[in-house]
Amino acid sequence: MTVTVRFAPSPTGRIHIGNVRPALFNWLYAQKQGGSFILRFDDTDRERSTEEFAQSISEDLAWLGIKPDRVEKQSERFALYDAAAEKLKEAGLLYPCYETADELERRRNRARALGKPPVYDRAGLKYTDEQLEKFKEEGRTPHWRFKLPNHPEGDPFTFQRTEVHWDDVIRGRQTVDLASLSDPVLIRGDGTYLYTLPSIVDDADMGVTHVIRGEDHVANTGVQIAIFEALGAPVPFFGHHNLLTTASGEGLSKRSGALSISSLREAGYEPMAVCSLAVLTGTSHAVEPAANLEALAEMIDFTGISKSAAKFDPEDVGHLSAKIVHSLPFAEVKWRLETLGIEASEAFWNAVKENCSSIKDVTEWTPIAYGQITPVIAEEDRAFIAEAKELLPEEPWDETTWGTWTKAVKDKTGRKGKGLFMPLRQALTGLSHGPDLKSMLPLIGRQKTLDRLV
Repeated sequence: MTVTVRFAPSPTGRIHIGNVRPALFNWLYAQKQGGSFILRFDDTDRERSTEEFAQSISEDLAWLGIKPDRVEKQSERFALYDAAAEKLKEAGLLYPCYETADELERRRNRARALGKPPVYDRAGLKYTDEQLEKFKEEGRTPHWRFKLPNHPEGDPFTFQRTEVHWDDVIRGRQTVDLASLSDPVLIRGDGTYLYTLPSIVDDADMGVTHVIRGEDHVANTGVQIAIFEALGAPVPFFGHHNLLTTASGEGLSKRSGALSISSLREAGYEPMAVCSLAVLTGTSHAVEPAANLEALAEMIDFTGISKSAAKFDPEDVGHLSAKIVHSLPFAEVKWRLETLGIEASEAFWNAVKENCSSIKDVTEWTPIAYGQITPVIAEEDRAFIAEAKELLPEEPWDETTWGTWTKAVKDKTGRKGKGLFMPLRQALTGLSHGPDLKSMLPLIGRQKTLDRLV
């Protein structure tokens, strides 16, 4: 069996780190199994779906390193969904219902008050001709529900326990009782499809073998297996991973913009920091930055995913990103520095990278090595700086020059520790912190050093 997976985002907003968790699980699993990955836009909501959001999702996935083998749009596949709906109607499994949202809510409240589960009572199967005529006069249009196989044959109004089982590739053996669920609405009153039917039709038509998604879909899976079987379609394997939440336990939302991938990219974070955090949080693995997606794929072990929600600290993105930046060799960052307009040397990169949380941070240090800065010299240090200037060694300079110079200054002035090094750092860089000056001094050069020791 060739593994085929899919990621099916709705292009109604920008995706965030919680959204890319299932995208990455699917992509990495396909890569590890030698399978294929489908990016399928769930854009049946024509009012909220936009091409702009679809494009941004594609760009975000590409930035993370996810390259789909196939891209599809559900808005181009309505004929398939219409045919499936007709098949279910002809089989008596898709039936019209005319209740309003308020009417349904009153029924649920009444059932709760009587101590009964708020399950839809299939009133849509009991309409008289008079009721149907009245609905027509009122201008009502039906929504369509799928009749779950949770009743004795020929008696849809007697609900009986009907268990659906599957071996979840992440959570193990799972069971859903269809009698505890209402018949799902597959088609809205305005004739548009909810995601369920198009998703099932597409999974079957595209040969999806594994559906890997969040644990919030566990109950849905029992329903969907019933619909797969009603359509005579092969049932894929299912896997449900835990969800990412903030450290306080709050869920992530497109609408809040929390940790959107585009904002993380614009902030200069490394894509592998985002991938590592999204995948490894809530697993048996330590959350450390993986070298690349291939290495991350090797870490995936579905049995090591926790059954509880995966809480994470948004600051971890920055910590992981900084670790990656600190380990990057010059050959991997040279072109990225050039896109920032920085013509830097390997010596410069090695000198400053430990002080950079992102590649963009390099711009903070380039003026110190290559440009003009404003020296900071306290009045009480002017005589000291003048003496240090007189002791500045001749070129050529290397990484031993800083030690040679400060030793000579210490011997001459008697200063040591912070009283020795801080005035020199502030004069040479204009800052009280920064990269090791033994590496920076050769980059600054003797003439710029003399100019700053004024």
